[in-house]
Amino acid sequence: MTETPPSTPVEKMSFEQAMKELESVVDRLERGEVALEESITLYERGAKLKKRCEDELKRAEEKVAAITLDADGNPTGIKPVEGQ
Repeated sequence: MTETPPSTPVEKMSFEQAMKELESVVDRLERGEVALEESITLYERGAKLKKRCEDELKRAEEKVAAITLDADGNPTGIKPVEGQ
């Protein structure tokens, strides 16, 4: 998989790309090897990436919750989810 450039808009990233970059941002901030101004920029980017990942996870959770099962636990369909 190719690296996502840091200039890529967060809203255009896949969940996987956003998670990978978020992990990189956290790693750089934890090491403490960046200047204050860059730390602030990284923190802002990380906050946007975190929100993107949380939103994607919420959508996935709603889709999973919408799957209906019969008495034996077999999928029987999907109940409508509000807003979809």
